[in-house]
Amino acid sequence: MRIGRQLNMLLLALGAMFLQQTFAALGKSLPPVIAPAIVADLRLDPTWLGIYVALAASASLVFQLGCGSFIVRYGALRTSQVALAMLALGLVAASAGPLALFALSAVIGGGGAAVSTPASSHLLGRYSPPRYAPLVFSIKQTAVPAGLVLAGLLGPLLTEWSGWRGTLRIAAAGCFAFALMLEPLRKEFDADRIPERSFRLSDFRTTLTSVTRDRDLRALSLACFVFNGLQTVFTSYFVIYLTALGYSLAAAGFVFSVAMLVAVPGRILWGWLGSGHVAPRVVMGGLAFGMAASSALTGLYGPLWPVLLVGLIAAGLSVTAMSWHGVLLAETARLAPEGSRGTATGGVLSFGQIGALLMPLGYAFLLSVTGSHGIGFMACCLPALLVGIALVRPDGR
Repeated sequence: MRIGRQLNMLLLALGAMFLQQTFAALGKSLPPVIAPAIVADLRLDPTWLGIYVALAASASLVFQLGCGSFIVRYGALRTSQVALAMLALGLVAASAGPLALFALSAVIGGGGAAVSTPASSHLLGRYSPPRYAPLVFSIKQTAVPAGLVLAGLLGPLLTEWSGWRGTLRIAAAGCFAFALMLEPLRKEFDADRIPERSFRLSDFRTTLTSVTRDRDLRALSLACFVFNGLQTVFTSYFVIYLTALGYSLAAAGFVFSVAMLVAVPGRILWGWLGSGHVAPRVVMGGLAFGMAASSALTGLYGPLWPVLLVGLIAAGLSVTAMSWHGVLLAETARLAPEGSRGTATGGVLSFGQIGALLMPLGYAFLLSVTGSHGIGFMACCLPALLVGIALVRPDGR
């Protein structure tokens, strides 16, 4: 009976966090996906997108560094609800239009999206058997490409139907509605919260030192820096890259969505491999090499390339740059001290947010100097290659 209840709780937690992450990914990725329509309507320079992404990444960094105490005090489920509400507010602010509100939306929405993953990791860490944690976390993290698929398919269609402002408001309503739907689960899933825990400014330093003082967690942090940075470049610039090559917004969104679909079975496969079949570090090293090769090939795109070839290379980038999360997060939860999974996850992901800040800014700089999207993607392959070499080295250096 006890085993049956544990399995039921695991499945319920997995389902709730899967949907939470789906809405979080949808809310975070929708503005970049429909960016061509926003850029055309407001007559903006395409490099503006890099600033928007950098602002979101900066906010994500701050929120992930400080979210550990809030998760412990208020519970992982309540934190998830707050994250979804923040995403909804950010989307509504962006729909108003002026650049100042776009900046505000990047901060609010980026912060909301950032805390969704540490919260879900904290919750699933309580119910997942350690041996199968990579698979469980990978299944949960398939919600991210699921949200990106929805953004790529529905974003352009809704934009044609209701305009980009209406599209952002529809997504905001969905995020807020699901936050309310989670409320009945709070009694069970937030039973481990410690109401006496208070937030302190020193929590920012504690979150960082929790991963930098441990060699294995430090290695995961550096891998997360590169992986998340490349992922952010891909999700932020791929659609606008294809429109620059002559694709319509709908066609570019369709190619993007099909590529994202490949990441769903990819995450499950890598999670299965990392659950006792192949060392998680080796799995991540192989993914890093795949990212480097796919990113370099993406940089070679041309207007005369067949759509099928463009899609195949995009799928290769998706199955690597969009599919590492479950293995890395499960390994982080395994190495974290008991009761500090949310803090350790926030620390590792904070380095990922630094990558999500710096790599898109570097991409935007190269775009402004050269006018070429391809050069930016080719530049991203080098850090992925170096991380891959470091991960497969026996000494981990």
